[in-house]
Amino acid sequence: MKTQSISLFLFTFLTISLFGQDMTEYTSGWEGKIDGSKVFNVKVEIESFGLEKARFKISNSKSIIDYPFDSRSTSVLKVHFAENYSFEGVLSENGKEINGFIKSGMLLYHIKLTQSKNSTFIGAWNLLMIDELKSLNFYLSVENGEGDDYQAYPILGDNRFTGTWCDNFQKEKDLISFTDFKTGLQFKGKLEKNKIQLSILLGNHLLTEIELKKSITDWKIGGFKNDNRNSILKLTEMEYLISKDSFPNTHSVVISKKGKIEYENYFDGYNSNIPHDMKSASKSISSAIVGIAKDKLLFNSVKQSIFDFLPEKYQTRKDSLKTKIDIQSLLTMSSGIDAIDYGINANPKSSATENNYQRTPDWIEAILKAPMIHKPNTNANYGSANPALLGVAMDSVVSEPLELFIDKFLFQKLKISNYIIQTDLRDKPYFGGGMYLTPKDMLKFGELYLNKGKWQSKRIISKKWVEKSFKNYRNLENVTDKNGYGYLWWHNTYKINGKNIKSIEARGNGGQYIFVIPCLQTVVVITSGNYRNGKTQQPEIIFEEYILPYLEN
Repeated sequence: MKTQSISLFLFTFLTISLFGQDMTEYTSGWEGKIDGSKVFNVKVEIESFGLEKARFKISNSKSIIDYPFDSRSTSVLKVHFAENYSFEGVLSENGKEINGFIKSGMLLYHIKLTQSKNSTFIGAWNLLMIDELKSLNFYLSVENGEGDDYQAYPILGDNRFTGTWCDNFQKEKDLISFTDFKTGLQFKGKLEKNKIQLSILLGNHLLTEIELKKSITDWKIGGFKNDNRNSILKLTEMEYLISKDSFPNTHSVVISKKGKIEYENYFDGYNSNIPHDMKSASKSISSAIVGIAKDKLLFNSVKQSIFDFLPEKYQTRKDSLKTKIDIQSLLTMSSGIDAIDYGINANPKSSATENNYQRTPDWIEAILKAPMIHKPNTNANYGSANPALLGVAMDSVVSEPLELFIDKFLFQKLKISNYIIQTDLRDKPYFGGGMYLTPKDMLKFGELYLNKGKWQSKRIISKKWVEKSFKNYRNLENVTDKNGYGYLWWHNTYKINGKNIKSIEARGNGGQYIFVIPCLQTVVVITSGNYRNGKTQQPEIIFEEYILPYLEN
């Protein structure tokens, strides 16, 4: 009997040694500490720019990547510095800056490299979109473990980071690996007794290591405070209600009048340096890019069929009705495709809703195969498929990479450099929504439209395009308020002291708003984090009841 027990023990030991740990044992919450608040804020350098033996470097407290490349061709600088990672940029006319993007996961991080000495250019890359971690707590939720199967989701104590989208869960013996396909970060863990040694990498290059142990107490996430700034406008009641969580997850309120900031405050630990996920509020930026392309005569008319711009592989989807889908119908949510994302008449089974097409390997094919429910330019229903098609169209008419076009002709002119663009599966800017801008830079964009296409007296977009963009073409049928809609801009009317105040708005899920109020020469930006609690329109209440009365005075 004793011999049988020893044999069983040896068999079990050999089985574990050969085949690794059962993930059931690791299904739990794990936690550890990040080694420093600046680990994910890395330095980017290009040395010996313009020479054959240039070097592309990334470092934090230690060297992470040191990649040699030939930089003699300077029209568009391209550096594939690791597997699935690249940088592309353009030297400025004065030779003192390189503006470009690091492609990592589904994000294009804008990087501005400034000449420091001789042929060296230096900049910064904030992988988690925040300037410095306020909490070093790192948590890992390992779920649904059974044998070699599992899912794992990293969660930071600093919840100002918008979170990971993890996938590709692998296991080989006592090693696990998975990928955040949003940021591109790679995770590799070694399963040990009562702990996980987790490495976070850029490709195969080590960024940092964290020792994780099983959590025995509740996770501490967020809860950061801000000291209110002194501003010209005194919005003490609003600030009090935000502080008491009557307006939960409000991250920023910034207000300008006649181009001058009159109020600026941040909450929940946010600050002026953190690009905020604009969600669908960036659809209005997509509209601006279409306008710039039209101003530059890169296409003839908004009456052109979308099929004039689509690759050959999609032409088979053209029929007598779909061929009438033109640029204007896409700008006004009036394509007629069964692409209603939510609300009245939404069809959750349609392949053209954002939740469905984003789960397919070819987003455009999924959109175009959906049936038509209206003739184009007749009925307006909100659906991200419309601007998604616009992005493909604009990519077809610009000569350089679309993101470099956006940077050169919009963001550089607005002096915006701290931003991120979400891509589609073709690694192209996604026009359906997903840019990250700081609230003050969102304010600049609103001021551009308030001033009819000018910013600081410089023309960026034609007055004609702005006027067409702000026109109310038809009301959105799927939303309760039946808002008027322009070229990817919302219309709304607020009441104060018996007066109607008209506002043109960029809006995004979770409560991301740019209010442009021409009659008051004012722009208001409110950013929030209300993604799942039904308070996505909370900024409208804040604006009407706690900001507008002070603007009127």
